[in-house]
Amino acid sequence: MLWGRSAGRCEFAGCNKPLWKSSVTQERVNIAQKAHIYAFSDKGPRARVNIPVSLLNSVDNLMLVCHECHQKIDRRSDGGRYKAPLLQQMKAAHEERIQRVTGISLRRKSHILLYGANIGDHGSPLVYDEAASALFPRRYPAADTPISLSVVNSLSSDRDADYWASESKSLERAFTHAVRDRVRLGDIQHLSVFALAPQPLLVSLGVLLGDISDVDVYQRRREPATWEWATHRQRTSFVIEEPTNRAGAPALVFALSATVTPDRVTSVLGQDASVWRLTTPTPHNDLITSRDQLSELRQLMRTLLDRVKAVHGQTTPVHIFPALPISVAVELGRVRMPKADSPWRLYDQVNARGGFIDALSIPTGV
Repeated sequence: MLWGRSAGRCEFAGCNKPLWKSSVTQERVNIAQKAHIYAFSDKGPRARVNIPVSLLNSVDNLMLVCHECHQKIDRRSDGGRYKAPLLQQMKAAHEERIQRVTGISLRRKSHILLYGANIGDHGSPLVYDEAASALFPRRYPAADTPISLSVVNSLSSDRDADYWASESKSLERAFTHAVRDRVRLGDIQHLSVFALAPQPLLVSLGVLLGDISDVDVYQRRREPATWEWATHRQRTSFVIEEPTNRAGAPALVFALSATVTPDRVTSVLGQDASVWRLTTPTPHNDLITSRDQLSELRQLMRTLLDRVKAVHGQTTPVHIFPALPISVAVELGRVRMPKADSPWRLYDQVNARGGFIDALSIPTGV
């Protein structure tokens, strides 16, 4: 019964080590130990107090642990810092979590998709365990390893001339092999997306995900540093600003994570650019903290795209200047309608090259 309640994992808080295999060779072997919360002996650590001898070996007084954690909690004769109430809390928390996870419907399993690409001189470390934690309690991982679309150990950066074409092609190849083919075969029912990459590549990922309906996109927050959604939505208002001049090249400015001043756009497209804008009174990196905000922005972006197309026509390329939270950048690509939307030109702010640069193109039909 103890093995079942603990799911064969160490119950010491923060360990969770699987106790059915060797951590070195991965061979199947039982390495579990039973640790008493209240000691069996009067001289043992945490000697029993007002607990009948008949209950000392009951499942409620035992923890399933690994050798290392067993030695740690029994190191001192009095139990040291690991008193009985603390161990009882650890045991209860672990077993409640196991009960919750194993009670989840199979329909709630989700494959974790990780996509990272260099942003300037910085890589994008993505950790599977952090992503898996963010799924609970709504979903749980369908596999113990993620689907990774990242280019490993890439030495190129967004300042390099061939960066965008190379990264875009690598992303599309990886996506076709690891995601699209498996979706067609029915191997993948749902995706949970965690991405850290330059904005045009995030939008491109969203475009690739566009024909997959069951997708959740997550947002990395800085304060606190987590992928988990906040339980309460912060109050945020979004504003769509239309241009007075509608004769120039249409520019779509998404200024949500940072301010985008007009000169940064006109320096690229010229003074007669027709600038449309989706923004908020105070743009900042941690703007998006809830699923509801992301859903609202999906609708606003779709409305804005339709409005721009109605004014400028379907065949006119739309120049997109994104300063977006990562989840919104992915969702921008997801709301694109391949056969109905105008061609897109995606720009990225590259300080080493003096401002916004023309990074990627997405033609009609894609």
